[in-house]
Formats: sequence, C-alpha cells, structure tokens
Amino acid sequence: MPPSPSQPPRGPNRRRWLRDNAWRLGTLGAGSLGWALPAQAQDDPTGGDPLGSMQWPVVRRKFMGTEAAEFSPQVLIKGPPFAEDAMNVPVLLDARALVQAGHTIDRIVVVADRNPVQHVLTFEPRQALPVLAFRFRLEQGSPLRALVRTQDGRWHVGQTWVNAAGGGCTVPGATRADGSWSQTLNQVQARFFRNVLEGSGTRLRVRVMHPMDTGLVAGIPAFHIEELELRDSADRLWWRLELHEPVSENPLITFELGRTPPGTMVLQGRDNNGNRIHHEVAA
Repeated sequence: MPPSPSQPPRGPNRRRWLRDNAWRLGTLGAGSLGWALPAQAQDDPTGGDPLGSMQWPVVRRKFMGTEAAEFSPQVLIKGPPFAEDAMNVPVLLDARALVQAGHTIDRIVVVADRNPVQHVLTFEPRQALPVLAFRFRLEQGSPLRALVRTQDGRWHVGQTWVNAAGGGCTVPGATRADGSWSQTLNQVQARFFRNVLEGSGTRLRVRVMHPMDTGLVAGIPAFHIEELELRDSADRLWWRLELHEPVSENPLITFELGRTPPGTMVLQGRDNNGNRIHHEVAA
C-alpha cells in the first residue's frame, strides 16, 4: 500500500520525501506563516528571501511567529554599502508609504540576521511618523530588516544588505575603554527642529549617554538602555522605543513627529540595571 501523502515512507526514500515535503510539514515555515511564495520558493531553504539569507527562516519565525507577512517595497531601510566603522553603522528606516496606503502601524522591529544579538530595537510610532534614524553595531556583513506590523495583524518586511569588516559587537566602546562612562551615565541631550521634513513637521533628536555594552566582551556584562518613551504634559504617549544590545554607544536617535507637540515634553526610560532616565525638553 503506498504511503499517505501526509505520512513519510519508510526505507531509503524517506529522506527524499521529507525534503520534498518540508513545506507541508512547516519545517520551512513558509506556508504556516502565510507567505505567498511561488512553487520554486517553497523548496528554497532561505524561504524566498530576496537577499538569500539562510538565517531568514529562523528570523521570521522568531520575530513574526505564524502571522501573515510579505516582503514590501513600502518599507524602506537604508544603510551604507560598507560599514567603515562597525560599531557605528548609520541606519534610516521609513514606513510612511504604508500609512499613505491606509495602514495603521502597530510596531517596527529592526533585526540583523547575522548579528550574535539579532534584535536591534523595536519602535512604536504612536503619534510620531514611522521614520527613525539611529546607529548600531554590526558583527559581520549581514541583511538588515525592518519588520513592520500593521494593526490588521500583517507584517510588511523591508531589507537591505550592509557589509562590514566585522567585530562591532565584540569590542568595548570608547567610554568603557577609558572609564569615562560612569561620569556621564544617562545624561540626555534633546532638541526639536522645525520644518525639516518635506517643508513641514517637527524633528526630535535625542542623545543618551550610555556605554550600551553587548555582554560579548570578556569581563563586561550586558549593560544597555532597555526602554525610552516620549510623553506630553497630558501624559499622552507619542512614541516608545525598546532598545537592545546592538544599538551603538551613547545612542543618537532622530524621530519625526509630523506636528509640533504641545508644551514641554518628557523623555523617560530605564536601562537593564534599573537606572532611570528623565529629561524635559521644550517644544
């Protein structure tokens, strides 16, 4: 009796059957995640990734679970073709095209496939625009992704490739090396700028002094900012940011608010040792 289409045969043909039917069993995850992949991509161990990353199937399961997702030109993420300083790689992400298409953004997750710590940050725009500029550490050349979840439960993925000489996550930062970090820990510089995005809107640039240790340098445990958020005088949340170890030392982050916030704004947060961050900035 021939084997059931859902049951692998015994004997020498078993391995071939498992390989040819991996997509049915969910081992590649494409069908179970709702990806609309062509037939040839179902047999692709990269899960149809445009950048051909072998890590991508694991990344998508880890960060998006079983929710529907698609690669989208409406999500832009940009970095340098080659990172001359792997400890300070500049990144710009922009998902305004999704908003213009009628979507409401829940959160944006930035990941680097080949980093020892893949999760770079999570951004909840709330009343801000879904635009963010920052710097991060890159251990080796890697795909860099912006995973954007909209409130309808779908994920929209943008990606780019950044090459690097390597070692960005396994070298101590300058303030850790010279010991000056303790004198400036969690000091904040913040400033609003007007009319900088397409002739209108308000930009907020924030710098928080922190060593942002990855925990991958011998003798130095992980020590990094975990959360930042911006609230107005009525305690309304404008944006929230969850940071992880790969974010560069003394994070410099730029937000686009789209409109001028009312009155004095409060920037607050904490690091993974419980040290508090609090700063008021006049709009």
